[in-house]
Amino acid sequence: VCFIPGGLDCSISFVSHVLGKVCIHGRQKEILGVLVPRLTDLTKSDCIWQRICWRLVECVPDRWMEAVVFGFVQRASGADVLSRLLGNLVVKNKKAQFVVTQKILLLQYGYTTAVLQNLLGYLSLDSLRRTLLLRLLKELLETWSSSSAVKHSPAEQQLYISKAILICLSHLKEPEIESCRQELLTSMMEGMKCHLDSSLPQLRRLGMVVAESISLKINTEGPVLKFEYEEDDETRELKSLLVQTPSFCVVPILPDDDRSEKAGAALPLVPESNEKSHTAAPVMPDQESDAELDSDDDLIPYDMSEDKELKIKAPVYIRDCIEVLSGSRSEDVDKWEAAVKTLESLVRKNPAATREVSVELAKILLHLEEKTCIEGFADLRRRAQVAVLTTDPIPVAKYLTSQFYSLNYSLRQRMDILDVLVLAAQELSCPKFRGKTKHSGAQKPCIQLLPGSDSSKDWRTIVDERIKSKTRRFDMGQSHVELASYPNKFNSVAGYFFFPLIQHFDRPLTTFDLLGEDHLVLGRLVHTLAILMYLAVNTVAVTAMGKALLEFVWALRFHTDSYVRQGLLSCISSLLLSVPAEQILADMTEELLETQSWLGDVMEKDPDGNCRRLALQNLLLMENLKKKLEDVPS
Repeated sequence: VCFIPGGLDCSISFVSHVLGKVCIHGRQKEILGVLVPRLTDLTKSDCIWQRICWRLVECVPDRWMEAVVFGFVQRASGADVLSRLLGNLVVKNKKAQFVVTQKILLLQYGYTTAVLQNLLGYLSLDSLRRTLLLRLLKELLETWSSSSAVKHSPAEQQLYISKAILICLSHLKEPEIESCRQELLTSMMEGMKCHLDSSLPQLRRLGMVVAESISLKINTEGPVLKFEYEEDDETRELKSLLVQTPSFCVVPILPDDDRSEKAGAALPLVPESNEKSHTAAPVMPDQESDAELDSDDDLIPYDMSEDKELKIKAPVYIRDCIEVLSGSRSEDVDKWEAAVKTLESLVRKNPAATREVSVELAKILLHLEEKTCIEGFADLRRRAQVAVLTTDPIPVAKYLTSQFYSLNYSLRQRMDILDVLVLAAQELSCPKFRGKTKHSGAQKPCIQLLPGSDSSKDWRTIVDERIKSKTRRFDMGQSHVELASYPNKFNSVAGYFFFPLIQHFDRPLTTFDLLGEDHLVLGRLVHTLAILMYLAVNTVAVTAMGKALLEFVWALRFHTDSYVRQGLLSCISSLLLSVPAEQILADMTEELLETQSWLGDVMEKDPDGNCRRLALQNLLLMENLKKKLEDVPS
């Protein structure tokens, strides 16, 4: 750094032009990696150097301002450092204001949490800039509470905006909260509804965490919102952002010799009153006497060493189970519990007796509610339903698929029907493996669609494993699985599982609208159809199922919910993997060409990363079909 003696005036606009030109040509890292640490040291205690630094960035031309501001924001070691380096640049320069308040926070989402803390902390450190902070918080909440933004923006951007909102809230003072309390409450209610309506668990959890945080800020004395959700690293990080971090604590990685010294200096001092509050308070004499009066030590316990638990005899006939489960007498609770636990085994041991009452038993299980607290009740009921359906597939499948579109069922019951159909179809279609092998990867993947699970994760495994099984590999000495021949029981009943589900999806009912607000169930239905299509490989009805599924996908291809779109793309994957290539090329050529064009658009434009990945995978599968067609001799 050069010094000008004699108190002469000078202009640094030339240096500003050089800085902007270097940054815009891709050398931002090299020049600012040296310049920012040096200016940080010089501006610590010298106000003249602070004014020089402010003038340096203010004189950068607008066309280069974005690259320079990005560089300073990313390399500043804290909010106070950024304030010393930029001053009130965002107030004086409209371009810098747009970059800081719009582009970094609303149009991009690739910056780290530390950068967000530095940037929003910088806005909070000056009274002129705090007006921008309040305006920015309102714009972030407007985006967060927009149903269109929730549906069409990726989950990563939603997380990024949520972090920015919580950091802004941590910087608000009580008078500022009071001035915009009603706006915060309105945004909280609208945004909470949009996020809870989402089919993606991550977005629902984001909505809960942000709504809890806003409620905590605006209701300091009254009751606050509290949701039940499973905490993970992401939610813990979000909650920690609501606690304001001092600007001097946000520092980058330091050299080893300075790290311990500066880290120790960053620790806030604990007041004496806080230290005293952590010590145990002495027990007063009155409290001691009350404790003695409330003591139960003088009571003599009963001797229960010879007591024996009364065992209720489990039902031994299926009709006994039906009588117990359909009864309403409260004194039969123990028998009811025993019937629930033993029903599956009775059904599998007595198939002939089960077929006589299969539909009645399926109806009882579908409406069965938990009377007592049985561990794993939902799993016991589901396993019994699967056992009934696999024992007598056709009448029970007809009953369940007809009830899916009936009135007066809860969404939970409708999703239970889908889960039972999938698990029963898997049991009917998958052959049993026998024999020993060293290579566990030789087995087919197992499909499970349980309540609350994200079946798109299962589909990634399914399709990847299926593609691997079609890949030729050359190796020596591999052992092979010895397969015993079993009939595919799903072959003759696949249509009863599949076609009734796909028929009435576009007919809204009084309490059920798949194409409207019940898109969560629609997503589960689409994934169920994809799995049934996959399990129908080598069956007689697979070609007809493929045609119907392709028409179904084409009708819903522009659905706004990302979970539904993931299911539709999984349907295309299962169709390409299950229907014979000859049948696809003979009966669905025009439809596949249109589908290929749609998949290309999804791969390029869909905001959801999983949808883009599935679209690319489907295009690769179509390319394999094209190569098969070219290899066939004319």
